[in-house]
Amino acid sequence: MRFALDEEQRAFGRSLDALLTAADTPSAARAWAAGDRAPGLAVLAGAARAGLVALAVPETYDGMGLRPVELVVALVELGRHAVPGPVVETVAAAALLAELGGAGAEVGALLPALVAGAPATLVAPGGGPYALDAEAAEVIVVADAERGEVRIAPGHGRVRVSADPVRRLAVPLPGGEVLARGPAATAAAVRAGRLARLLTAARCLGAGRALLDRTVAHVLGREQFGVPVGSFQAVKHRLADTLIGLEFARPLVFGAAVTRDVRDLAAAKAAAGEAGWAAARTALQAHGAIGYTEEYDLSLWLRGARPLRDAWGGPDHCRTEVLTESGTW
Repeated sequence: MRFALDEEQRAFGRSLDALLTAADTPSAARAWAAGDRAPGLAVLAGAARAGLVALAVPETYDGMGLRPVELVVALVELGRHAVPGPVVETVAAAALLAELGGAGAEVGALLPALVAGAPATLVAPGGGPYALDAEAAEVIVVADAERGEVRIAPGHGRVRVSADPVRRLAVPLPGGEVLARGPAATAAAVRAGRLARLLTAARCLGAGRALLDRTVAHVLGREQFGVPVGSFQAVKHRLADTLIGLEFARPLVFGAAVTRDVRDLAAAKAAAGEAGWAAARTALQAHGAIGYTEEYDLSLWLRGARPLRDAWGGPDHCRTEVLTESGTW
């Protein structure tokens, strides 16, 4: 069987590419790292208007139903353009709140706002104790598996900068309104965490592709001994290995979106995370010292590759799940 995106899905990806190219996302990412969130929030709002969050929310809440393949298409583009902010967490939080739709009026009021572009962040099983960009989020959703509850945190603690200055982390404060309790709430939280893993894998793919494309352009334009660096056999081999890693991970990610199998998802995240990180190492080696300078846009993808690799399940954790977990999410 041959799996390929249909024309509508490809057109959706092209439209997001055009939208994000016009938005100058590298400048928005730099501003976000410096504490100016306005340009980044404008980019997130534009992506939401294009239907990003709606792809995770039922029609009851102004959505289009959960459509994992289209979400992967979108997150690949957002990763390719280094879009700042809690994009993955907003989509996963919206999916979780939609599943808890019977929890009351609070959920019914939150979801349309998220679909319209309000940012959210999420702490859920598989993602660790930190909320990404909590200070920029209008709602902090905490899914506590040990307590078996989903709540809205009243705030967050001290903001910490990760290895990537665009990613800012904070621990949510205890307390707040509890939206749901019990096994059903815990199961919904686990599914939200796995959706976040899928979307992060897609971001890794997009970031890896951006790193590879920029590296190829660089080595074809830079000369040594009177010839392009890209003509050297060692450079060709390194770039080919990087491309193979990304192309190997790509069908795993889209396949996991189709099957929604737990082991497929773990394999996809491990492969995509490692491929994106390998692309970063290749890019740094090919660019030399200019690659990691703050002034050079490549640094935005270089510094984000390792945190993305480890977010929502690092390679070792995912490989363990491939061997030990089963079922669908």
